[in-house]
Amino acid sequence: MSTPIKIAIGALGGFLVLIVLACLYVLTIHGSNLHNEEQLVYVPKGTGVSKIATLLEEKNVIDNVTHFKLSVRLFHPGATLKAGEYKIPENSSLKDVIDLLSNGETFQRYVTIPEGLTSYQVEKRLYTDLDIKDSLSADSFVGPIEEGSLLPDTYAYSYDESAADVLKRMQEAQTKVLDEAWENRAKDLPIKTKEEALILASIIEKETAVKSETRRVAGVFVNRLKRGMLLQTDPTVIYAITQGVIEDKGQGPLGRRLLHKDLEIDSKYNTYKYAGLPPGPICNPGAEAIRAALNPEEHDYVYFVADGSGGHAFSKTLNEHNNNVSKWRKIRNK
Repeated sequence: MSTPIKIAIGALGGFLVLIVLACLYVLTIHGSNLHNEEQLVYVPKGTGVSKIATLLEEKNVIDNVTHFKLSVRLFHPGATLKAGEYKIPENSSLKDVIDLLSNGETFQRYVTIPEGLTSYQVEKRLYTDLDIKDSLSADSFVGPIEEGSLLPDTYAYSYDESAADVLKRMQEAQTKVLDEAWENRAKDLPIKTKEEALILASIIEKETAVKSETRRVAGVFVNRLKRGMLLQTDPTVIYAITQGVIEDKGQGPLGRRLLHKDLEIDSKYNTYKYAGLPPGPICNPGAEAIRAALNPEEHDYVYFVADGSGGHAFSKTLNEHNNNVSKWRKIRNK
């Protein structure tokens, strides 16, 4: 065979290869795959390209394992497909899928912990709401969760994290908030330690859900502590009875109203019998309650009671307070 013919054949072969590559490239960039709805795909650590391709095919994200592997090697040289859980949008092209995995744009899940839950309630909520790879059990939580140590907030987490990972972030966040609030605390407070601040914040958290009056409620308790008055706060008695083990059946923490005889319970948490702060937090307070405990509103109020609107009526004397209590009882008994 003459040299010109060999050259022509070689050129034609090269041209055909270019056409094949061009077609493959077009399919990679513009071609959509089988799935017409978004898919969640979990890629374990240490998974190679071939296994990833198989996982994607099983989820109907791609329709050809070989095509996927060639696209990765030819058009994404040096790219590393990262482990994690991915949400693949519907009708994604091969390029979209490869970019998603090579950029490590993993799917984030979220869990929300509201203010004022006890650690027992937080643990139960994590059992219910965390959707993670390893099923939750009692062994998912290392030891009892210290009351007050978790910052209520919304937390992002990934499918391959553990419950302990999420709890650690919650504890670190609470420590940071408490440290910052302590550094910026008001002068002349009857609060001597960060632990005492956390205890007071937990009481404030349970006493009001109205953010605009959080610092005012804090001021009432600070005034009572300064005067040596009993705090006389119902949530501490409830904690003395339940020890934080609340089942959330929609009937309040006790499943009934707090009764007058409950105020006689002999517990250091009973602030109707024992002066000062209880021995520990009664819930996990949020950042606002912690800041309020260390920067309370300055006023002369030493009493408050529900006003029927979701907030509270504040008073400086016992006579004023008794009048407000009478008004509240009339509203409650309607």
